[in-house]
Order: sequence, then C-alpha cells, then structure tokens
Amino acid sequence: MKIRKAVLPDSKEICDIYNYYINNTIVTFEKQSISVNEMNNRVSSVKQQHPWLVCELNKKVIDYAYANAWRTREAYKNTVESAVYIHPEFISKGVDTLLYRELINQLQKTNIHAIIGGISLPNKASIALHEKFGFEKVAHFKEVGFKFNKWIDVGYWELLFNN
Repeated sequence: MKIRKAVLPDSKEICDIYNYYINNTIVTFEKQSISVNEMNNRVSSVKQQHPWLVCELNKKVIDYAYANAWRTREAYKNTVESAVYIHPEFISKGVDTLLYRELINQLQKTNIHAIIGGISLPNKASIALHEKFGFEKVAHFKEVGFKFNKWIDVGYWELLFNN
C-alpha cells in the first residue's frame, strides 16, 4: 500500500468510492451521484489549501481522506473538517486507520488547531476511528438530515492540537 497526495487522474476512482456512499449509505447527505468532473473540481479546490490524500494498492485507489475549511469566516481559518472514505471491499481492514493517521500528521505540521469530524449516526466504525485518534464528541444534533425516508442525527467529534 502507498499513501500519497491525490492528483486529478485519481478523481475517477475517488468518485466511484464516494458515489457508493451516496447511493447506499447515510454517511454523506448528498443524494445524487456526482460526476468525475465535479470530483475534479472538489479535489482541485481542497488541494489549494489543505491535504487530500489517497491510499493505493496495486495502483488502484482504495481509500481517500482530506481536510477542508470548516467554515469560511476568517476566525475559523485554523479549523478544518476531515473526511475519510474507503472502498467497500476494504472496510474493516485497517486501511482507513493508516490513511487517517497520515492526514492528521500532516495537519499537525501546519497552523491547524482543530479538526472537526462530522458523523451521521449511527456509525460505530467512524466513531471508533475518530476516538482512536483522540477525537472527543462535542455535539449531537437530532434529526438534521433526511435520507432514505428517515431522519438522521449528526454528531461532531473534535481533535485539538496544542499549537
């Protein structure tokens, strides 16, 4: 396995992974599949300020993680929201842990002070991943999303750096 910075040609595989979660899970609140062109735009936009990483196995992207601005106001500039998505075939194999560790390590070397992880609930695996790295639950919003004909809660976990 190799962890590296995402490049635009990765957008097709990233898009395939993300569209799986759009169409089959409550992990994301998007409801319509996105195009490779849209993913290109997202990757390009994020990479201007924050890391977007992929994990590849046999030259195939099997996992990706990134950090993006949490809010746009100036006072929030040292806070990011993180995300990690893994190809369904590699769930529960530890790949997300390796990639998330690298994302957190890269962010810790910058001026970022706080990482926010928003998790649609229930999601035991994502909660466990975040808490493994020291994230603490700081908020729980009830029934703020509606997908697959049901109301979904969202929790927020936060990791602070001592910088």
